[in-house]
Amino acid sequence: MYSRYYPLLLLLVCFMFVDSPTTLAQTESEPLKIEDYFKLKSVSDPVISPDGKWVAYTVTETDYEEDESETRIWMSPVDGGDPLPMTAKGSSASSPQWSHDGKYLSFLASRGDDDPKTQVWVLDRRGGEAQQFTDIKQGVSGYEWSPDGSRLLLMIKDAEEESKRPQPHVIDRLQFKRDYVGYLDRRRTHIYTFTPGDTAAVQITSGDFDDSSPTWSPDGTQIAFVSNRTDNPDGNSNSDIWIVDADNTNKGEELIQVTTNPGGDYSPAWSPDGKHIAHISVIDTSVIWYATNDLALSEAKENGEMRVLTADLDRNISSPQFSDNDNKIWFELEDAGETQLASIKPNGQNLERVLSGDLTISGFDLHNQMIATRQGTFNQPDAIYIHKGDQKSKLTSVNEELLSQKELGEMEEIRFESEDGTMVEGFLLKPVGYESGERVPTILWLHGGPVAQYDHSFDFTPQLFAANGYAVLLINPRGSSGYGQDFSSILFADWGNKDFEDVIAGVDHAIEMGVADPEKLGVGGWSYGGILTNYVITKSDRFEGAISGASETLYRSNYGHDHYQLTWEKELGLPWETPEKWERISPFNDVDKVTTPTLWIGGAEDWNVPILGSEQMYQAMKRLGLETQLVVYPGEHHGIRTPTFQKDRFERFLGWFDTYVKGEKEE
Repeated sequence: MYSRYYPLLLLLVCFMFVDSPTTLAQTESEPLKIEDYFKLKSVSDPVISPDGKWVAYTVTETDYEEDESETRIWMSPVDGGDPLPMTAKGSSASSPQWSHDGKYLSFLASRGDDDPKTQVWVLDRRGGEAQQFTDIKQGVSGYEWSPDGSRLLLMIKDAEEESKRPQPHVIDRLQFKRDYVGYLDRRRTHIYTFTPGDTAAVQITSGDFDDSSPTWSPDGTQIAFVSNRTDNPDGNSNSDIWIVDADNTNKGEELIQVTTNPGGDYSPAWSPDGKHIAHISVIDTSVIWYATNDLALSEAKENGEMRVLTADLDRNISSPQFSDNDNKIWFELEDAGETQLASIKPNGQNLERVLSGDLTISGFDLHNQMIATRQGTFNQPDAIYIHKGDQKSKLTSVNEELLSQKELGEMEEIRFESEDGTMVEGFLLKPVGYESGERVPTILWLHGGPVAQYDHSFDFTPQLFAANGYAVLLINPRGSSGYGQDFSSILFADWGNKDFEDVIAGVDHAIEMGVADPEKLGVGGWSYGGILTNYVITKSDRFEGAISGASETLYRSNYGHDHYQLTWEKELGLPWETPEKWERISPFNDVDKVTTPTLWIGGAEDWNVPILGSEQMYQAMKRLGLETQLVVYPGEHHGIRTPTFQKDRFERFLGWFDTYVKGEKEE
């Protein structure tokens, strides 16, 4: 599952060599193959240099033979030219930032022998190797340069007591586990400042609370950050924006609480004059993660006045930034299958969708009149672009050579009425080489979340299906984001009802279009996409094959086992007090209605949506004599990261659907 508080870790696996933007000669194309996944590369984190001449960014690629991926820092000239690698092969680097004067490019990396910890490293652009800048015993998880470049803020987790032998986990927290982290103890992440040349960092926040998203005030005297400092942080989602004096000597005993909104406040961004802080706020706490994430503006003082700027927009906002020169707040905006770049005045007027249409924005940086974006489309993975007014230039083309040799399926946006008349949107990906009027095997591939949406970004899995002769339905049913809070929150405590109706209506629409073969339908998905698959196969016998990835089925058994204790309680109540709510929507209770051959698949160490649910459904289907199989990847969490396991999963996806949807017999 996914929420804005416990995000599903998306897999970005990316690869080979970085080329400069060029126009490539047309060659004979062929459909995608599984092996192409490991040749693709991913770019991310664009940051513009202070002089506006360069953009630094990350490039991630996979070494399949070594069964691992690696991320490096690159930079490209804004006005065109060859990109330059700034970090060498052999170790990963992340979080590129420029020093205030632009002389240094810094990043996070774990280098050295004997379990090295993540530290800040710096590169002198005038030449030389990267130098380790910090030496924190337990490592750092984040950093930011002060406005004058004289020091850094660091994010450091409390040190663990050293022991030569394994120690038992001693647990006393209400929220006691997290996927990829493990059991949670009382060690917390706090903010420190570090002055180059000093031997130690100075701790400026403390307490039995985690701090996050720190950012310097424009004058460098204060730091705004996010923290849930209520009496029981594990029992609510009430994070607030706080301010700490950057020079305090009492570890933050005196803090300024900027927001008092009962919901979550996060992603702080200072106004250029330091008088206000823009942030994201969840106002309606009654519907947990289904609530709209609004853009708000608060005075940068104790209990400062807060104004919600996008209340009438009813769409999710993320990543706010103030521009330096035109008094605007810029942000990413989810809307009806798009992720746009938008801006608004601090008074809530003049909302402008600056970059919109058939694209997805997933990162940006501002410098005077210049914008660097990470953006992609259905048929083009994300690339870094520079926008100057109406002019746009592409700085990276790391996947052009590969994709110039590949033929992709044609994507079509679709709209249709659900059973109760609600309009639903989505996308229909047609198989490579599709001829009009031809009916083809069709896969209903469901997204995670449920609070998420299919948008205009490149997605390898559906394209792989299309390369193998399938049409693919990518529906945004109710529960999805991008269509307003009411559209999403109708799923509250009622999973598998309206969303089921919507995706089935999408299948009917594809059949009416003359594309989907009603006798050759498959269904599948990962996380909530797997959960919705479970509803589909317990409510319908129309599908010939199903794949349920990282899903859950008997919900009361997940209480205290996955990491959603708080949201389970908010949505369904305590399982011993309201068992009927939990059991009513648990697909396991209808397992005897399943007729569809189903593959259950997931990671052995997944504490987001534990493998327990797949084991339970596999056991029941096997006991009932139904066609089923269980695949468990050792050492993997909610996202399957090991390249050889990723390849195995793709092969099983295709093998299962080919066998049961197409009816092809395995040789």
